[in-house]
Amino acid sequence: MRIWGMMLLVGASALATGATAPERGYGEADFTKVAKFDAHVHANVNDPAFLEVARRDRFELLAINVDYPDFPPVPLQATIAHAMRASDPKHLQFATTFSMKGFGTPDWTERTIRAIDREVAKGAVAVKIWKNIGMVEKDAQGKRVFIDDPRFDGVMAHLEQRGIPLIAHQAEPKNCWLPLDQMTTENDRSYFRAHPEYYMYLHPEEPSYEALIAARDRFVAKHPKLAFDGAHMGSLEWSVDELARFLDQHPRAVVDLAARMSNLQAQSTADLDRVRNFFVKYQDRILYGTDLTDSPPDPAARAQNPPATSDFPAEADRVWRADWRYLATPLSQRVDAINADAKGLALPRGVIDKIYYKNARRFFSRVR
Repeated sequence: MRIWGMMLLVGASALATGATAPERGYGEADFTKVAKFDAHVHANVNDPAFLEVARRDRFELLAINVDYPDFPPVPLQATIAHAMRASDPKHLQFATTFSMKGFGTPDWTERTIRAIDREVAKGAVAVKIWKNIGMVEKDAQGKRVFIDDPRFDGVMAHLEQRGIPLIAHQAEPKNCWLPLDQMTTENDRSYFRAHPEYYMYLHPEEPSYEALIAARDRFVAKHPKLAFDGAHMGSLEWSVDELARFLDQHPRAVVDLAARMSNLQAQSTADLDRVRNFFVKYQDRILYGTDLTDSPPDPAARAQNPPATSDFPAEADRVWRADWRYLATPLSQRVDAINADAKGLALPRGVIDKIYYKNARRFFSRVR
């Protein structure tokens, strides 16, 4: 009776002060019990084993086609996406892309719109544009093409009209413009050391990080009705404060976490509460994603970031479980990319449910 009376007193005190018990989080054992959505994978192989591990781990997938020279040609990517979606439409959706070939010619806009509509008719739920816009592509006059170029306006108006989301990979991690000894993650340091052609710090003649981000921000402001997904944390992975400013300025935009978890962990090892509070505040604007890439082996292909693996389904399972441990639980784990142990954020269940599932299901269910 004495213990029960004490419990009543504690409960009454909490009610009197307006205090509420903290929401209970998930544990590692909940990983396969919770519906999840990986909003950023590249399935360039029709691999039933990948779908099987996704089903076992309770993941739905968004396979993103992209005009990336180390991937199979875009028409082949599309064929694979169609086949995988047909085999399991419950667990796999796909995003299409478009070619920059002939950009600026009189029929480019209409031709591109027709190509997008054909893929939407086959099930595409979004369109992806890659960093080649801003970092590679030039027009017929040899001028660099940025995302805010008005010659994209007709295509973007069509996406707005049909409710088709745009996934935009613009720029690179800010580390790409920093000296090696100032980079914040080892995976970026090793990648850019091995690939100087992609390392913008060595190419000051190319557009700066700030110029690319400014063009992206002008684009989002110019198209306020567009459902915009900033891939890879909107290339603001280096600062949750900067990313918060972007989300505040563009209230319809969302971002995904693909291939930037170590950048978050670098920040949370220094200030866990800052990162955790960011997730809680912007819980409706964040999509879980990995950038897991299943491509056919090609010894001649340039190494990728993230790298290819000989056992892709096992790698997918490992990555998904490690991310769950970091986001959903308070447990620590070794993260080689930051040469440190990263403590988990232990986000509340309601926040996890949105980031891992509800946000993506809502965002990619817009197409009219």
